[in-house]
Amino acid sequence: MKVSNPSWKEKLDGQVPDALAREIDIFETEITLRKQGKLEERLFAETRLRRGAYGQRYDNGQRNDGKKVQKLNFPSGDLTKGPNTLWDAPGMQRIKIPAGGLNAEQLEVMAELAEEYSDGIAHVTTRQDFQLHYVHIDDTPALMRRLAAANITTREACGNSVRNVTACPYAGVCTDEAFDVTPYARALAKFLLGHPDTQSFGRKFKPAFSGCAQHACGLTGLHDLGLIAKKRLNDATGREELGFEMYVGGGLGAVPYQAKLFDEFVAPEELLPLAQAIARVFARHGEKKNRNRARIKFLIQDLGIEKFRELVREERKILPFDLRWTELIQEAQAEFAEAPLKPAVDVPELVLINTANGSGAELQKWLRSNTRPQRQAGYVTVIVALPLGDITANQLRSLADIARRYTRETVRTTVEQNIVIRWVSKGDLPELYKALHAAGLGDAGAGALVDITSCPGTDTCKLGISSSRGLAAELRKRVSEKSFTSDQAVQDLHIKISGCFNSCGQHHVADLGFYGVSRKIAGYAVPHFQVVLGGQWEKNAGSYGLPVLAVPSKNIPKVVSRLAERYVADRNKGETFKDFVTRTGKAQLKNLLEDLSKPPVGDRSYFSDWGDPREYTLGDMGQGECAGEVVSAVDFGLAAAERELFEAQLAHETGDADRAGKGALLAMLTAAKALVQVEKSNISNDPNEIVAEFRKRYYETQVFFDPFAGGKFANYLFDAQRKAGQAHDSESSRYLMEEAQLFIDAAYSCSNRLGTLVTA
Repeated sequence: MKVSNPSWKEKLDGQVPDALAREIDIFETEITLRKQGKLEERLFAETRLRRGAYGQRYDNGQRNDGKKVQKLNFPSGDLTKGPNTLWDAPGMQRIKIPAGGLNAEQLEVMAELAEEYSDGIAHVTTRQDFQLHYVHIDDTPALMRRLAAANITTREACGNSVRNVTACPYAGVCTDEAFDVTPYARALAKFLLGHPDTQSFGRKFKPAFSGCAQHACGLTGLHDLGLIAKKRLNDATGREELGFEMYVGGGLGAVPYQAKLFDEFVAPEELLPLAQAIARVFARHGEKKNRNRARIKFLIQDLGIEKFRELVREERKILPFDLRWTELIQEAQAEFAEAPLKPAVDVPELVLINTANGSGAELQKWLRSNTRPQRQAGYVTVIVALPLGDITANQLRSLADIARRYTRETVRTTVEQNIVIRWVSKGDLPELYKALHAAGLGDAGAGALVDITSCPGTDTCKLGISSSRGLAAELRKRVSEKSFTSDQAVQDLHIKISGCFNSCGQHHVADLGFYGVSRKIAGYAVPHFQVVLGGQWEKNAGSYGLPVLAVPSKNIPKVVSRLAERYVADRNKGETFKDFVTRTGKAQLKNLLEDLSKPPVGDRSYFSDWGDPREYTLGDMGQGECAGEVVSAVDFGLAAAERELFEAQLAHETGDADRAGKGALLAMLTAAKALVQVEKSNISNDPNEIVAEFRKRYYETQVFFDPFAGGKFANYLFDAQRKAGQAHDSESSRYLMEEAQLFIDAAYSCSNRLGTLVTA
């Protein structure tokens, strides 16, 4: 355990609010009680999660993006092996940043904590949070106190709670917004934090705000509660009114759900009470026992949006009046009043470049990708691109200095894992760029193809299957090369990568999405990614893509290259990538990539992941074994299941939703039968018999259970078979296809664990 400067406690005297100080004291006591065996692990796990303290994976100090962990002065361990190892292994600390807003002092505190308690790196997440990895549990109370003194909390950053309230980082300066949503986001965050009505959820609850409907900065379509700023004319008074278009029940995860419209116009004074009513309905009616169906999206699916709306309206009527419904918004509006530090200077780009003292070409490239005009003339917002969302302690300090020098410390994190500096006078851009460049923060390409979003993956996440960060680092290098296409439409595409099916990297809403899966070839594990096409990042995550096929991780750069080349060659004028995918069809695109789904014969590099020299396989593999592998009945059965699912996707593309839904169920049945045949070769094609045998042999024995998802994927099959006679619409068949893909992936994993790919 590292020892902090002994005077830090004295420095914090009087700076930490009493209520928050008491909470942290309680948590420190709970750590002691857990160590003494006087507090159940089940209870302690939830209490530490609600304070943002996660367990994490730890692989000998080697990060899968090729970097070494800088500090290794804590023991190694595996948090999955038992309660005592919690004290032997570092974890991850998540830190909430409501609406992404930060000042220079907070950046400096983050730098100090990253150096003293972590590996010297702070990570910006897709929810505008910060995360510090390799943090020892014993250090978390001290870390929390120092954050609290800087007006930052970790409370409810994780766990079954209201997570960080996110908002468009351009709110208040965007040329397209209806109005500034920042005060409302801050008020909602303060109101829901620790609220009694938000303490008994079955799962997490994520709110988000956007100033407009057309861009992606708020991603309201994929949130439990999404709020889009809206104006309307009051016919009675003739005055313009501000309000919110309210959506509920969105979410990504294993099976993504599009948020549904709850109300076309919610007045500001109704924002907090309606959110409270929704929280109460979710807490009362949401699933508690089965975590796999405990998100609000499943409650709305079961009840229907009309019934859910009715329950919320009834709840709103009986809510006891709370002064904070209006006071918190008024306080936030009074407290939040950004202003520039420097006078506006509206300098043409050519003049800026000509005065750049030798860095004209680099500055020009950076200006075009990393600056955004504000609605206030003469000012721009600067986007600081952070590769993989990482920023070092020294870079945080440099950023704090830059924010003080050129602005009134108007800094925000973004959902694309970057940081923006608002209210920069255009005349200061050349000097500000030099300062960023000197700090290693001058990368161009923010929001472009090179600006890849990735979850932690196998670096630190215990759920990671494939190295999302390793792949992201490799793709970033490849697409930065001059040999890669310079076509602007390609450069504007979004790549998003998740290490597993859970979509923490938001792969469902990317132009090119990838998530990690497990496959075996010739009896050896090979890291793979599912290729997901058809997602839409714009319009607040307007639509979700579907998996096309699984490809070895080492072939994903070729996948990106081929798809980009095909898009350049075949797209219609002005056609988006999503529309190109829809017009071309998944059958053609799968055929384009099919040969990449198998590694070349004898190439051992495919048996390790990007940035990780270790092979997935145990033992040696002779040359040429891939060419002569034995194909079992399980292999054939799972391949048939994937084919049936792909045919279901094609049916969905043509509008035949019922056929798509039935095809997805058939694919699950085929995969289940393939596993059952390992033990019972004479199984019939009767769906009821297949399900019964699968339940007996794989579910009740827990053989099929995923190490982290349990029986979740088996329940997809059981639910689908129980509803087999029901007709399908576009939405229900889409959900079923997503579930079928996850069931098939789980069947592959189960087969791998059992070693059934040799003979059956």
